Amino acid sequence: MQITSIIAIYALFWVMCAFLLLPFGVKTHDEAGIAKVPGQADSAPANFRPGRVAFRATLLAACLTALFVANYSQQWITVEDVDLLGQMGPS
Repeated sequence: MQITSIIAIYALFWVMCAFLLLPFGVKTHDEAGIAKVPGQADSAPANFRPGRVAFRATLLAACLTALFVANYSQQWITVEDVDLLGQMGPS
């Protein structure tokens, strides 16, 4: 696998991980016991830390990319293994 392919796969995993991790650890102002600003949405986060989300997404995406590349080179799971309809014959 070429390095450019690995970088592209890492970028895709990173974006998916970032969106997956966004809601974890975030509290609203009511949950945190902080006064709200007038006009603020009730669901607005009080403690949103994008750096922490990016760091966690970086670690998770690196692990998932490593697993993906290892599976690509070792062929642990192939296309025939995930063929649920039985339409792909053995190659």
